[in-house]
Amino acid sequence: MSSRFSKLLLWSLAGILFVSVTGCRRAARFVPSDTAPAQITEVPVSEETATRPPEPTSTLPLPTVTVTPIVEEIQVKDTITAVNGNLYIRRGPGLAYNPIGVLAKGESASVLARDILSDWVQISIPSQPGQTGWVSIMTGYSSMDGDVAGLPGIQVTDWPVASYLRNCTHHQMIVKPGDIIIPSLLQYPENEVWIYPGTYTVYDLDMDQYPEVAIVQLREGVEIDISLDGNGDKRKCP
Repeated sequence: MSSRFSKLLLWSLAGILFVSVTGCRRAARFVPSDTAPAQITEVPVSEETATRPPEPTSTLPLPTVTVTPIVEEIQVKDTITAVNGNLYIRRGPGLAYNPIGVLAKGESASVLARDILSDWVQISIPSQPGQTGWVSIMTGYSSMDGDVAGLPGIQVTDWPVASYLRNCTHHQMIVKPGDIIIPSLLQYPENEVWIYPGTYTVYDLDMDQYPEVAIVQLREGVEIDISLDGNGDKRKCP
């Protein structure tokens, strides 16, 4: 009995050993000895990087837009220019009004309106910003550029005040510019003449070469006496 039991025990141990060796060989096939396990590195993600859009990777230049400003060009519709000399600017549409400025030769001004006869135009005085005056378009000293008829018409109700030049001598006088003859005191009342405001030179018409006897500057409402003749004789008007 002991001999048979010993044989059976030996065969059982041999079978168990065979199964163990076979299992180890099968397991060795699935785990190669020269392959290391892969390592995973975790990169922390912050709130900023999680919400920020990815940076552009293109290196192409961005298109540029050129903006051209729109400039509104303001053109003066009507202008007047002084030609052949200086041109008086007066406070009203007529020679009887006081001069209030001068449009120099070659200088231009914008035209605002016209009088009802279309002989004078109202302008902006270049040397006096914000001020207006009147110049004649019926003279060789002005050149109008524009449509006079298309301007607004103004009816002036502020009438001029007359200015006078009176000759108190016994010689007749001539006044320039204008070549205005003023009779002597002996021809009263013709010796008093209405003359438009401005600067004038008076000459003795009864003397040779017409000597100068006075330079006068007339203004609206003013009367000036000529009291000296070409001989130096001085007289007063009664």
